[in-house]
Amino acid sequence: MNESTRNKKIFKALGCNTRLNILKLLANNEMHITGLANELNISVPVTAKHVRILEDAELVERQRFGNSHILKINTENIYTVLDNFAPTREVEVEKGTNLLDILKKVSSVEVKKVGNREAVVSTDGEEGFFVYEVNGKLSEKTVHECTFEKNTTVEWKKLEPITRLKLDITVKDQADE
Repeated sequence: MNESTRNKKIFKALGCNTRLNILKLLANNEMHITGLANELNISVPVTAKHVRILEDAELVERQRFGNSHILKINTENIYTVLDNFAPTREVEVEKGTNLLDILKKVSSVEVKKVGNREAVVSTDGEEGFFVYEVNGKLSEKTVHECTFEKNTTVEWKKLEPITRLKLDITVKDQADE
């Protein structure tokens, strides 16, 4: 499936409250279609129709165990679509220029000492934690150490505070023990 078709399918899938609710339910745990239908208070055939649209957009995966079908969420395609909205800046530099100097040419960056290393703590006034990929691979070098000798694509990424797991913690009172 080409990128344009995949993006259209994903946006169509996300354009419906019922499908968004299915994704929210599946984000918490894997479920059967019947369980989803019961939670959403809609019929199994209607739920199955919505699930097929989510599967077609590759946002939901189905595992078969005999006659039992278990659904789970696949968020990777949502992230892939969002990456398409990142602005692209072209910049020409001398061989050996480091990434920090390049970033300073295209945006306003703030650097602070964190432990024994310096880290970029804001880009264009937006604070956060940042990582970068060089030609699609995560780099372990600092922005000072990363230098360029040939044409390269760098993806500068802010680590967004997306909840991956929510913990509701109850601390027992010592009297309860």
